[in-house]
Amino acid sequence: MHTSFTGPPAADTHPTPATAEELERHKAAITRLGNELRALVEAAVRTAATPDTLHRVAEGVRHVTGQLTGRRRARADIPEVDEFPAGTRIYSPVTGAGSPLAPPLRVTPTDDGLIGHCTLGIAHEGPPGYGHGGMSAMLLDELMGRACAAAGAPGLTISLQMRYHRPVPLETPLRILARVTGTDHRKSFVTGSITTEADPATDLVTAEGVFVAPDPRRVRALFPGLTADGDPAGG
Repeated sequence: MHTSFTGPPAADTHPTPATAEELERHKAAITRLGNELRALVEAAVRTAATPDTLHRVAEGVRHVTGQLTGRRRARADIPEVDEFPAGTRIYSPVTGAGSPLAPPLRVTPTDDGLIGHCTLGIAHEGPPGYGHGGMSAMLLDELMGRACAAAGAPGLTISLQMRYHRPVPLETPLRILARVTGTDHRKSFVTGSITTEADPATDLVTAEGVFVAPDPRRVRALFPGLTADGDPAGG
């Protein structure tokens, strides 16, 4: 579910905002760690190492995890490095460069919507050699929600109808499209599709979705980390 909203003031529970240079250094470090974590996850799900090796690696990972000390953000906290609500969320499981779960999806605008590019790995496997159907839904939900925001009508997913035409191959560059086809008051109607880069004329998965902008009076309750101008509290 992609979100992009403004809301009333929230309590300032964050430390003093970092400078632009500090934020860029932080983003670079998060991205580097994210790259290594994705490589670790992919290696972990592909390995045929012995149990002794796996136990030794698990102990090493536990030691590394213990080094991630300092303040931990709460469930509703918005990271200071996020370009929120209008930009990228660095820990998004779809687009986040810092997420070990993300492919990650790279998004650019088109004449009438958005296009995304990514390659799914073995960590995203459903049937052997192909992506999990839930990954296809997550990719489309994210990009279709972003298309709403890009069209000036950000909203939350209330309906997502998927049609799986063909299995989505792993380790194959993919092309994801999304565009808003109409609006009705606070509702936006969106279509999306997944193809391979090599064969963009053949749909693998298609989707139709409905997104709705919540009443501004509810935004504060849903997203307490937002201030009145839509920026993260303290950001």
